[in-house]
Amino acid sequence: MADDHNRPAPASAQQPLPTEKRRAGARRRVLKSGAIEFGNEAIACTVRNLSPQGACIEVNSPLWFPDRFTLAVDGQRWPCRIAWKKQKRLGLAFD
Repeated sequence: MADDHNRPAPASAQQPLPTEKRRAGARRRVLKSGAIEFGNEAIACTVRNLSPQGACIEVNSPLWFPDRFTLAVDGQRWPCRIAWKKQKRLGLAFD
């Protein structure tokens, strides 16, 4: 068939969208101290990027903490859930 080269690649062969294109909004890079708050506990973290929809944080050690908690940064608090984890980095989605 002469038209085979004009067909789109099958879905399994297509590249996944970059993370920036999958997000609902752009995140801005920051480097701020924050805290993971749950119950009467707080664990220090570093906020790497932030948007109205979520954040990327880094913890000093990959300790256990709940899937849902409050992220506190600069006097603001956002209830959130963990969207992904990779070693000491966590992607958060705000509720």
